[in-house]
Amino acid sequence: MSEEVIAAIVILGVMGVGDAVWLPAMTERFYRKELPGLLAETPKWIPALGFYVLYAAATFVLVALPALDGDHSLGRVAATGATLGLAAYGTYDLTNLATVKGWSAKVTVVDMAWGAFLTAVAATLAVWIARTLS
Repeated sequence: MSEEVIAAIVILGVMGVGDAVWLPAMTERFYRKELPGLLAETPKWIPALGFYVLYAAATFVLVALPALDGDHSLGRVAATGATLGLAAYGTYDLTNLATVKGWSAKVTVVDMAWGAFLTAVAATLAVWIARTLS
């Protein structure tokens, strides 16, 4: 299997597992308390799946692929992943903070930090595993 295929699979897997742990753990104890009345009782799975595929593809193209092609350090991969995560999650959260009545500044900060962390971890693990296995 090529480095690229391995990296793409790892990114999607890490993001999926990360949010599969984070969201159930944090929805009741944090998100519902901070965003009363704004969350659906159950997620709409098709748009959620669309987000994960699109975002994993963006992380692959913008972070992992250049790292594999350019032999970037894992520190650089983590920093680039964190930057992408901060920008992507920030786009969503800051727009909501600006436009959605009742949106929480605390959710904005926590969600942006989570996006930066998750993207950094996914990209770094993807590049490390792809290099190790190929």
